[in-house]
This record gives sequence, structure tokens and C-alpha cells, in this order.
Amino acid sequence: MLYSETTPAEKRRILRERLAATFSTGGLLRFPGAFNPLSARLIERKGFEGVYISGAVLSADLGLPDIGLTTLSEVAGRGAQIARMTELPAIIDADTGFGEPMNVARTIQELENAGLAGAHIEDQINPKRCGHLDGKAVVDEGTAAKRIRAAADARRDPDFLIMARTDIRATAEGPQGLALAKDRARALVDAGADAIFPEAMRTLEEFAAVREAVDVPILANMTEFGKSELFSTRQLADVGVNIVIWPVSMLRIAMGATGRALDTLIEEGHLTGKLGEMQHRADLYELIDYEGYNRFDTSVFNFEVER
Repeated sequence: MLYSETTPAEKRRILRERLAATFSTGGLLRFPGAFNPLSARLIERKGFEGVYISGAVLSADLGLPDIGLTTLSEVAGRGAQIARMTELPAIIDADTGFGEPMNVARTIQELENAGLAGAHIEDQINPKRCGHLDGKAVVDEGTAAKRIRAAADARRDPDFLIMARTDIRATAEGPQGLALAKDRARALVDAGADAIFPEAMRTLEEFAAVREAVDVPILANMTEFGKSELFSTRQLADVGVNIVIWPVSMLRIAMGATGRALDTLIEEGHLTGKLGEMQHRADLYELIDYEGYNRFDTSVFNFEVER
């Protein structure tokens, strides 16, 4: 009932333990992207290890493109709403940290306060671009390192996961781009990153090369319609990836289904033929725990749902 029983500190501890286990013995933590608090609860119900909160999804939720238009307060606020509805640890996209190193430091403490288990800070210039678009530019190594150092120094809970995302692979073709990514990853680990998020890797071999370059966990982004092939969890685990995210997938599926339903309304005037595709009201009520509220106070819920 209401919010999760697991405290943010405990979620962070659990994430650290699970990530350490996958790093030392293999395996993969799966973090589907939640596009709202209810979807986070469904991700938990289905048995995944964590929830991811995408900056692109938060932007789209506001009807905005993913080009750095959201603010720290918007991201932290929505992150808190999502994180508090699940017992799972949640990792959030903190873009470039919303400003200079001091802003990055404040960002981390705000995200700690919001109940997140970790965040990643990227090395793009401001304003940033979606990670799988062309024309990205990154800051110099020193500036990127300062962001991560500020993040690591600012956290108060040592279990809060500081991840460094680098977009430098896309700034050069072929082996040169991969070499830049490996060098940047090493520098970010030296600056204090607990894990590396190498964005827009093109092959499994590139993920493996980054994994070999650093002695910390790495994350793979399996976003659709991007630069990376859509590798399976088995393929990613086999090359040493430790966390995988599907940042926008659930939103894309939901919006695709909504678009088709609206087309049906236009064409047929009703949605009778779509009932089998809908979440049943009884399933929704179970997911949001109507009966738990009833046990707490029968005045909140005093009826049974017929299937």
C-alpha cells in the first residue's frame, strides 16, 4: 500500500551487492525503462532486477525533444515518483549534470534525496543530444572528469551508484572511435566512476573491448532504432556486460498501441475488438493494490471487481 517498504538506502545496498556479484561471476542485471510510476510497479511484478528512468522518456512525457530542455527539479521530481512505487532499485539519466561541476554535485544530492539508487552523468556538451543521433559533440577529457569527480565527492551515501556515460565513440569512425571510447572510459574511472556506460557501441566486440579496458562494471543501452544492434541478454552477458537497459521500449510500445487504438476509434467508432489487448480492470486494481487500501481503511475501497 502507498509507497515501497524498502528504503532508498537498502535499495542502493542491494544494487551494489548484485552488481558486484555479476561483475565477479557473470550474469546480467536487467533494467527496463519505466515511463511512469505504474509501469515501474509492473516491471517489478514481472521479476526484473531494477528500473531505469530515461531522460528521453522524461522529455517525451512533457512533449519535448531530448535535447537538454528538462530541469533538475523536473527530473528529480519525476524520478522520486517512480522510485517510490517499487521495491526495486532505480537508476536515472542525469544528462550532463545540469551545469558546471557544482551543479553536478547538487544534482547527485537531489537524486539521493529523491530515493534513486544511482545515476549516470555524460560527457556531451550542453545542450546535449539523444545518444543515438548524429552530430554529437563531447567535452574535453578534463571537463568530463571534473563532472564525475564532483558527482563522486558530493554523494553522501557511498552505495549511491555513480555511472559515467561517454558518447565519444560516435565522434570518430571505426577503430579510432573505439580507441577514444576506451581511453575516455579509463579516465572516467580514474575520476571516480563506479561503472561505465559506453553509448552507441555498434558490435558485441566493441562492448567486450570496453569491458576489458576498465576494471568496473559496464552498461549496454539496447534502445531501438539506434546505432547498436539489439543484442539479447545472453549475448551481452557473454561479452561481460553487467547491466542492460531498454530505456524507451515500454513507452514506444504503449504509444504504438495507443495510436492503433485511436485509429480504431476513428475507423469503427468503438474499441470492442481491442478488449483483448487491454490490461483488464481487475489486473490494474491488483497492481495498484486496491485490496491493501481496503484492509487499511474500508472507506477507501468497499467493492469487489468482477472479472
